[in-house]
Amino acid sequence: MTNKLSLDAVAREQLQRASAGPSGRSARTVYGGHEQVLRQTVIALVAGTELAEHESPGEATVHVLHGRVRLRGGDDSWEGRRGDLLVVPDMRHALEALEDSSILLTVVKQHSPQEP
Repeated sequence: MTNKLSLDAVAREQLQRASAGPSGRSARTVYGGHEQVLRQTVIALVAGTELAEHESPGEATVHVLHGRVRLRGGDDSWEGRRGDLLVVPDMRHALEALEDSSILLTVVKQHSPQEP
């Protein structure tokens, strides 16, 4: 792992992969992973594609790197565009790409009661 990377370059690469793939999305973890508490992932979504409703494993934010997205939680929704930071609600939620978009998803996983 290097100490520096270009999120713009990773976002462009993932958006190219999303555009070329059948699912219309692509992702690359740029920091952390399953064994760490903090994880940051660049996710690209082609316009009209969504990450279906799901739970979050902990506190999370969505930083819009490119395009425009809508984050939905319950009866509420929030739109974000390049440069916006959306706080992921502590409930089931979904993310929809209103345009070809890339985001930086930052998650801090909650420890279970048995963990130190």
